[in-house]
Amino acid sequence: MSFLRWVSEKLSVESLRDLELFGEQAQGLSHRKAHEDSQESLTSLPRRDTMGSFLPDSGSYELLTVIGRGLDDLMTVNLARYRPTGEHVAIRRIDLESCTNDMVTYLQGELHVSKLFHHPSILPYKSVFIAENELWVITPFMAYGSARDLICTHFTDGMSELTISYILLGMLKALEYIHHMGYVHRSVKASHVLISADGQVCMSGLRSIFSLIRHGQRAKVVHDFPQYSVKVLPWLSPEVLQQNLQGYDSRSDIYSLGITACELANGHVPFKDMPATQMLLEKLNGTVPCLLDTTTIPPEELSMKPSRSGADSGICEGPGAGGVRHSNGEPSTSSSGHPYNRTFSPHFHAFVELCLQRDPEKRPSATTLIGHPFFKQVCKIWRKCGEIKRRDFEIRILKIH
Repeated sequence: MSFLRWVSEKLSVESLRDLELFGEQAQGLSHRKAHEDSQESLTSLPRRDTMGSFLPDSGSYELLTVIGRGLDDLMTVNLARYRPTGEHVAIRRIDLESCTNDMVTYLQGELHVSKLFHHPSILPYKSVFIAENELWVITPFMAYGSARDLICTHFTDGMSELTISYILLGMLKALEYIHHMGYVHRSVKASHVLISADGQVCMSGLRSIFSLIRHGQRAKVVHDFPQYSVKVLPWLSPEVLQQNLQGYDSRSDIYSLGITACELANGHVPFKDMPATQMLLEKLNGTVPCLLDTTTIPPEELSMKPSRSGADSGICEGPGAGGVRHSNGEPSTSSSGHPYNRTFSPHFHAFVELCLQRDPEKRPSATTLIGHPFFKQVCKIWRKCGEIKRRDFEIRILKIH
């Protein structure tokens, strides 16, 4: 039996039938078992159509252009048009012939979880099927791409505080749901946060997700190290990297959220340019990244020639003397041209410090963080919008025209 045939049969017989990947709305045994195991899930949330919403037929899709790649170039992401309705979608095409057995099992886990999750802040899978030698995953087209894409194209020195607050609130809503379902995401970062044309924030990157539910019981900790995690190391918490007998739990995602907050604010990822061993030592020793602004960068550096002087690691020594705090994180009017001559609010600094606590016991849950004062500014502006259309508000908050 050829490897491709083995992959096709394994995916279709063992998992795709239950995942409704061929348009069948069957309630398989594993789906019922997972439902029973997730008794603490957020059952009050509305169910959205996912699998079976779009035809599992490659002829129903017109491939338009390549908009991304991943999985060590095994995956190509295409913008496509769904012929029956003319709707634009994104299609992840994965070359199964080049996948190892472990990679196939890895993908199976992602597809299974995507079937279970139904939340407006988690990217839905509309259809999944095999076309010749490729696995096709159909998802809504997120017009603004990922938050990382926005940093690269529009906010190279970091986003405004209001924009960051809006994005992080969407991420926390997704993490609250994921954690209540009994899972740890383990791959929280800006490139896994997608934004639609109307400003909807959706989490993706479910390939590394791990369930705490075992034999109907919720385990307290995880001891598993995520596969294919080399590119996500800067975001991982110290306890995940340490891999000791104490293990880790959903609070490791909160640490990753703090790193993502720094990524959105500073325009680059803390620890990114460090060798893996040095990064591990820094995290285990309690080195905490911070937001780069007039309160954390010494005044003498702010007066230097515009550069990222010393900011590549995203690590700073602590508060420095400097300027009046502004609440939006925009560059101050007296800016000398330094990209970080801006001041973030005390609430934003406090939020990041909470997320990046070395001791996971001291990190708040996603539910607690949603009520943090940092997010009051978004709620306040939302109320002021009144009858303004959602799209108008969200495009304005992202400052993309």
